[in-house]
Amino acid sequence: MSLTHTCGIALPILQAPMAGAQGRELAIAVARAGGLGALPCAMLSPGAIAEELTAFRAATAAPINVNFFCHAQPEPAAAAMARWHAALAPWYAELGLDIDAVPEGLGRRPFDAAACDVIEPFRPEVVSFHFGLPEAALLERVKGWGAQVLSSATTVAEAQWLEANGVDAVIVQGLEAGGHRGMFLTDELTTQMGTFALLPQVREAVGLPLIAAGGIADARGVAAARTLGADAVQVGTVLLCCPESTISAIHRRALMCEAARHTALTNLYSGRPARGIVTRLMRELGPMGDVAPAFPLATAAIAPLRAAAEASGLGDFSPLWAGQNASRCREVPAAQVIAELARGL
Repeated sequence: MSLTHTCGIALPILQAPMAGAQGRELAIAVARAGGLGALPCAMLSPGAIAEELTAFRAATAAPINVNFFCHAQPEPAAAAMARWHAALAPWYAELGLDIDAVPEGLGRRPFDAAACDVIEPFRPEVVSFHFGLPEAALLERVKGWGAQVLSSATTVAEAQWLEANGVDAVIVQGLEAGGHRGMFLTDELTTQMGTFALLPQVREAVGLPLIAAGGIADARGVAAARTLGADAVQVGTVLLCCPESTISAIHRRALMCEAARHTALTNLYSGRPARGIVTRLMRELGPMGDVAPAFPLATAAIAPLRAAAEASGLGDFSPLWAGQNASRCREVPAAQVIAELARGL
């Protein structure tokens, strides 16, 4: 059975859930255009999740994808946090901030019973996960109301694991994709492949519907993904400059200029590898390393630096998430982007 049928959508085009870059307005716009809109919930409180879903249901009868992370919450280690604060201290001093006043906070919640309690009354048609899957009991609850379950795979082994553990479709996330890598069976970055290398290998290895993600920004990319075995595509970066997104003016400017051609994987902003436009922080500290604490503990100390720099119009310490192909980022309505992508179907 096709993904469009099981997910209840007209077009096999999914909007990538992008925490911190969008809310319900982008999801509504994509849904009205015939694609599958998504709500990123990892950074939302239970009350905020309910508010977003209520507003979405009031705006459209289209299906919705709610997305969650499945990471294990780490215990803050004093030595690791001290090392992280020491690495950031020079920039704190430069901006007149107090490194000793950094608030504690995890920033991102994994999917748990409380989150499941909040979304269950809304019966979202699709529930997707990043970093694997939640515990079996929670997964069964989600499946119990008939939701389609999706999760991201960055290797063939991850796709096979997801198939064995009950997902309905696999999001094949190539190395080009912006934001956090969905990797969960390994931390080894050398295992990560580009979308069009990974996709046909996953197609041969699993029998589930596949959703290609990473580097797809126009109809040609959609057509190529379909040729290589994708049943649908998921797009994120190409939607970031649409008026329905919530990114900052700094982020918008970066996406629409030459800076967007230089992206890198970095663990500095959260503790896990994620792709974004190279910033001062990434250049001066090195994009990847052991100095950042475990995900998501790095975020608390970055927040004051980001706020201070952005107040001066600078994105030096901002996570400017973007994939490797920002070539089609434009300030046009999301519906127009979806219509242009659909020409590749």
